[in-house]
Amino acid sequence: MIRVLVVDDHTIFRSGLRKLLSDEADMRVEDEARDVGEMLTKLRGAPFEVVLLDVSMTGRSGLEAMPSLRAEFPKMPVLLLSMYPAEQYAVVALRAGASGYLTKDAEAEELIHAIREVAAGRRYLSSIAAQRLLLQTASADDDQPPHHKLSAREHQVMLMIAQGISLTDIGKKMFISVKTVSSSRTRILRKLGVESNAELVMYAIRHKIVHG
Repeated sequence: MIRVLVVDDHTIFRSGLRKLLSDEADMRVEDEARDVGEMLTKLRGAPFEVVLLDVSMTGRSGLEAMPSLRAEFPKMPVLLLSMYPAEQYAVVALRAGASGYLTKDAEAEELIHAIREVAAGRRYLSSIAAQRLLLQTASADDDQPPHHKLSAREHQVMLMIAQGISLTDIGKKMFISVKTVSSSRTRILRKLGVESNAELVMYAIRHKIVHG
């Protein structure tokens, strides 16, 4: 039996996953967590075979949580779920230590297959993301687009800025100070080689990180 821990800050989404997996004979949602702190507490208290972890939770994101999770549970299969395109985020996810990456609009059959794959100790990416990763692996580091050199937090801040979210609201969503967000923004602009939010948005559209 594949015992799954679902980590997401939306109750309806967690309930939907519980119902979906209840139809599978070889897996079940054993427990749920609303944030990173609760996730770590649950993992310390009971055995699980797979963690389904949302990328963009309130407070610490799933990506930011990966170092803490890997420090305590280095072999735990973690499948990151997100609304962001796999071809843009999958590489960041794997570099952070995830076992796989899947977008939330994936078909149910693909999610179930992905859970079985990571539970068996394999990695899982959609075909598009896998092709992108192979191309990037074959390229030299100097050929990598600048946004692939952002940290997990910087990547998350970049996405929200590109979506038109204010620095104040980004701080509230991530539970960090506006000063911290502003510092991240400065580093992001420098790394991307742009000088303003408008140029950042154009960069994001050009690299298909967000839709124009």
